[in-house]
Amino acid sequence: MLVRILGSGAGGGFPQWNCNCRNCNAVRSAQPGLRVRMQSSLAVSANGRDWALLNASPDLRQQIASAPALYPAANGKVRNSPIKAAVLTNADVDHVAGLIVLREAQPFSIYATHRVLNVIESNSVFNVLGPHIVTRIPLEFGQPIRLTGAGVDLGLVVEAFDVPGKVALYLEDASAGPGLGTEVGDTIGLRVADPQTGKAFFYIPGCADVAASLRERLKGAALVFFDGTLFDDEEMIRAGLRDKRGSRMGHISISGPQGSVAAFRSLGVGWKIFVHINNSNPVLDESSPERKAVEEAGWEIGYDGMEVRL
Repeated sequence: MLVRILGSGAGGGFPQWNCNCRNCNAVRSAQPGLRVRMQSSLAVSANGRDWALLNASPDLRQQIASAPALYPAANGKVRNSPIKAAVLTNADVDHVAGLIVLREAQPFSIYATHRVLNVIESNSVFNVLGPHIVTRIPLEFGQPIRLTGAGVDLGLVVEAFDVPGKVALYLEDASAGPGLGTEVGDTIGLRVADPQTGKAFFYIPGCADVAASLRERLKGAALVFFDGTLFDDEEMIRAGLRDKRGSRMGHISISGPQGSVAAFRSLGVGWKIFVHINNSNPVLDESSPERKAVEEAGWEIGYDGMEVRL
């Protein structure tokens, strides 16, 4: 099984188009130790030919152009694609807007919770992906499902599970109280497995808390791609970028006694990779003390084009 990080940045990417923060200035000026990053998405394949996207970033066209494995087959039909499915972990703009890139009457399947599929169905812009061409398949918690698309069995099984999170910003309802209208199914994690080899990994790009049930699920996992949005809860406030804490946005911090590094310390996960990294996060700078601390704790910072084989 081959996994490729198409985009390792959070919403807006890195540098963000309108951001004048220290990190964005540094990467624009090509200072050493910082990488340009597109918005959050992975691709996975069991055979190296047929691929599933895990989330569909607004940068998807550029991500495909940067990954020859996702090009149309040169000896195939005039219109063809190795992308057979897209699996969505929530309805955030940085995870669904790329679906529009996949118009042009190309068959594939979309997998998501009922909640996220309802969001897509209620927004007429997604009608460019006609349901008679692009199949929409619901994910049910606790029910592993074999991925198929365009008449192809991808040889992969996906299991969805609920994780603490928050409804997408554009769906927030202040009148609904502290949860802002958040419901089960708004944010999920994925276990992706290859039944032929028995190999599996977890993909959790958005998570507000590593609760006891999630810890139990992840114990002893071979590989986890995890939410690395912010290093600490107030970094965006200090940088003058937003007036919201990370916890208010549904993202756990990397650092601190309640952070993800501490939460994973006793789980025995073999390979831990942060993805969905915000432009304010100091770990983006390879020379920063925060980056050193994260790496010394056994984590890697994912980057665009990074490939992992299981």
